[in-house]
Amino acid sequence: MSNKKKKLEILNDIDFKKLRVHKSFITIVLTILTLIVYYGFISLIAFNKPFLASKITQTITIGIPIGIGVIVLSWVFTGIYVWWANKKYDHMVNKVKEKIGE
Repeated sequence: MSNKKKKLEILNDIDFKKLRVHKSFITIVLTILTLIVYYGFISLIAFNKPFLASKITQTITIGIPIGIGVIVLSWVFTGIYVWWANKKYDHMVNKVKEKIGE
């Protein structure tokens, strides 16, 4: 089978199309959530400095745990993607590979 024909077969395969849709969905959702978290934090810095400067203790302001939360949430989003990829994506890729004989 020619390389071009194999590519067309893969692109027209229903499982490959599902794979693309699922990967696009999870990628877009996690990207949007990450952007909301990061830009939300930057917006707080830009528009509500007094809130971020308010003290929780003598030396710690509310901005510090929020900043740590932004970092932790980015790790969580990465973990969600890795979990999804290991649980769903790899299985879907293997299914497509089996169909095309790789």
